[in-house]
Amino acid sequence: MSDDTIRLATMGRIIRRRRRLLTLLAVVGALVGYGTSLLFPPQYTTSASVLLPGAWQERELLTQAEIATSSVVLDRAAATLGWTEVSGSELRDRVSATTADGNIITISGTSDTPERAQRLSDQVAQQFVTFAARIAGAGADPEAAARPEALRQMVTQTSRRITELADAADPGKSVESVQTRTELAKLRTALQEAVKKLEQADPSADKANMVVMGPAARPTGEAPPTRVQLVVGGALLFFLLAVIGHLASARMSRRLRTEAEIASALGSTLLGTVDVPGERPVHRPAGRGPRAKVRRLLGVDVRWDVPAPRASGDEAGRRVRYRRVCARLREQLPVARPLLVLVPEGDEIALGAAERLVAEAEGEPLLRVAGVSVSRPLVQGRDDESGVLVVLSAGHWTAGELADIAGACADARQEVVGIVLAGLVRARPAKSAGEPQGAGEPPQDATPVGAVGVDAAGGSA
Repeated sequence: MSDDTIRLATMGRIIRRRRRLLTLLAVVGALVGYGTSLLFPPQYTTSASVLLPGAWQERELLTQAEIATSSVVLDRAAATLGWTEVSGSELRDRVSATTADGNIITISGTSDTPERAQRLSDQVAQQFVTFAARIAGAGADPEAAARPEALRQMVTQTSRRITELADAADPGKSVESVQTRTELAKLRTALQEAVKKLEQADPSADKANMVVMGPAARPTGEAPPTRVQLVVGGALLFFLLAVIGHLASARMSRRLRTEAEIASALGSTLLGTVDVPGERPVHRPAGRGPRAKVRRLLGVDVRWDVPAPRASGDEAGRRVRYRRVCARLREQLPVARPLLVLVPEGDEIALGAAERLVAEAEGEPLLRVAGVSVSRPLVQGRDDESGVLVVLSAGHWTAGELADIAGACADARQEVVGIVLAGLVRARPAKSAGEPQGAGEPPQDATPVGAVGVDAAGGSA
């Protein structure tokens, strides 16, 4: 498992090197979202508000919201609407009620057309008001309901008696008679005002008078998720899943990246590292069938998790690295006998390094380049060869694959005398004709002496 930290550069490398595949998957996700929108017809939602006058507690408002979506109210609304394809039980999935500040209950209805959604919300709100008023009237105590009327009659009789007493008082203009009539008039006025305040303070009368605050507005747009949202969501979902899949595969990758791991898998020692100028990592699996063409078209035949080539020094520095490897080979080989340079098939970076190594060796020691299949490794050695030099690039092969190559060398009775790691670097731009050439640096257009090419049989002349 790779413990590399996921950075923005990693995300950018995935998007840049897998843009064809990611674009295709995003298009597929958009088509899936479009197909989903065809399975589910568009829905429209609108709301009607019901005002509950008086003083209401929060629990009472929640109870009224439950009543608004009860089966009794929805059955009556369905019967009034006359929609044969929709029953009261089906309306429970299309109608919702919520409470808002100011003693307002908002009833929302959803249907397949704006007109039906508007009618549904209005009808449910009307049935809720009617049912709530009926509950308030049926649940009232008969004795408690009769008490205000009895009080009114008593006040009326008292007012009449006060009038009679005032008329029966001394009709003269004495001070006592005037004061008596004034006190009786004040008493009658106070009784009438008390009755009015009592009627206004009756909570049951206010709570029964619910009001629908106008008809529901006709919706102008679809309720989410709309078709556009499904298409965009499908494309984004497939894109993110593809990126996450690439990150997960990189985290679970078993390809060896360090020098110690590669040397341990091959059972030999590292002789050095060399640089191969290039633009980007190239590692294309062999194959010319339809599957290989599709992989090449989508750009998945090239590894994405290989870092971008680092900056390189001059040609002289790169040449010194190759010469050091050749010098270590001369010191390690007891006799100047030919040496087989083994390159895993598909590793073009390592192939370029092997050819350059043969050119720099100049026949001392004599090197022969051969490719080896990673899936079914088979080494065809010669009796006059003193061993095998494995040239490969890091980050491409697993421990099992390298162990198979080492086993194939052992089967061919060839000892792995060393390992050379090849890394891709960015070459400096070529110097102009007027600039002086660096010390020990060959011309840019010069062909390396002793360079060989791989023949059809996997070897080189």
